[in-house]
Amino acid sequence: MADLELLLAFTMAEAKEAEGIVGDEARVREGIRTALGDSSVARYWVLETDSSELVGHMSVVKEWSDWNSGYYWWIQSMYIRPAFRGRALMDRLLHVVEDAARQAGALELRLYVHAQNERAIKAYRKAGFSDSEYRIMTMSIRRTRGSNK
Repeated sequence: MADLELLLAFTMAEAKEAEGIVGDEARVREGIRTALGDSSVARYWVLETDSSELVGHMSVVKEWSDWNSGYYWWIQSMYIRPAFRGRALMDRLLHVVEDAARQAGALELRLYVHAQNERAIKAYRKAGFSDSEYRIMTMSIRRTRGSNK
């Protein structure tokens, strides 16, 4: 919980930078607070420099696969302060999460990335991620079925 406000700042910066989205800060804070209080919702890792400065984070949510009888770990958010990029810090953070996933028996790490975020796509490919055969689709539950509203 001590990192709540920092995780909030990182998450808000990530959304604005990657997709131009400015979210509801109170809602995002509550979402992070909920996950920090219940690791079954999500897990967070923070990235610290050698001088103990917190410069990034990653959060992971799990998805159960009945087909494969195990969990896929989805990287829900990842952010590194711009001044600290290009120093292989994402690789360090990813390595720690990958080890935790392996120890937990996870099936694989997955993530989604905005189709226009070429910089992130390039970084993820360099880190070992590859394109999936699956396409993410969504359906709003705030509308009535059959309605275009």
